[in-house]
Amino acid sequence: RDDDDINDVASMAGVNLNEESARIMATNSDLVGTQIQSCKDEPFLAAIPLHKRILETAKKLGITDVPAEVVTFISHATQNRLRAVIEKVTVITQHRMESYKDDEWYEQATDVRSQLKFFEQLERLEKQRKDEQEREILLKAAKSRSRQEDPEQARLKQKAKEMQQQELAQMRQRDANLTALAAIGPRKKRKLDAPGLLSIGGEGVGLCGGSQAGLGTASPRQYPRQKITRVNLRDFIFYMEQEREMSHSLLLYRALLK
Repeated sequence: RDDDDINDVASMAGVNLNEESARIMATNSDLVGTQIQSCKDEPFLAAIPLHKRILETAKKLGITDVPAEVVTFISHATQNRLRAVIEKVTVITQHRMESYKDDEWYEQATDVRSQLKFFEQLERLEKQRKDEQEREILLKAAKSRSRQEDPEQARLKQKAKEMQQQELAQMRQRDANLTALAAIGPRKKRKLDAPGLLSIGGEGVGLCGGSQAGLGTASPRQYPRQKITRVNLRDFIFYMEQEREMSHSLLLYRALLK
């Protein structure tokens, strides 16, 4: 018995196996005698159309019988493949949507948006300069007092007259708008962010919970706003270019042509 005590590690550690077994049985007494059953295996795709499609493909290869286990296996494989594709494309989309403006480890090298705004401003100034030159030409043609006028001079005078009428109409419209705004007075912004208020006929009516009625403010109920990840065609094309099986596929070329 002394030899058994020396070889018994539990006894050397001061652990009584009988007490521990009784304690475990008392803790999991509700699980003793219960039978655990796995959930029903539900296929991801419709079994009947998928089986029909598999049989059509198998007959071309000389196979006449396809068991139901094959259909279930292909359905699960399709589900796993689709899940993997969605996860990878989601990661690509999240990387595309990341902003590094506030990251101290990144320094902005180029700003394409500012460059485009600069070019748009140059085009606007050039158009304004051309419009001013054309306006001066038309005004000179309108002030011309020559008795013998050619058709081009008459056309310029008519165009100058139309331009002056258009400018006069714009000035009248601007004055009318300013007069209307002055008559209305300063507009006040409606408080739409007040919790528990419902606007009916321009009056705020408080919504109270329970059987209470009348004016008042209810406790605001915060709904968590779920972040939506929008995947576009460019993200999916990038994914197909990185995949070895799809980098030279016909699907990729069709997507590039869209």
